[in-house]
Amino acid sequence: MIRHLLARAAETARLMIGQPPYEAYCTHMAENHPDQPAMTRAEFFRNRQDARFNSRNGRCC
Repeated sequence: MIRHLLARAAETARLMIGQPPYEAYCTHMAENHPDQPAMTRAEFFRNRQDARFNSRNGRCC
């Protein structure tokens, strides 16, 4: 029960900062791009952080 609550809290925190769920990404890749390898969890995290904070959409930070 506590493990489930901690997992939900972590998921909520990730969504609050704009980090989509890794599992949803893996499902998307398997369904839509089965010929391409999915990123590891660490690669996915870095990719999403870079997209959010290093984008060229006019935001500085």
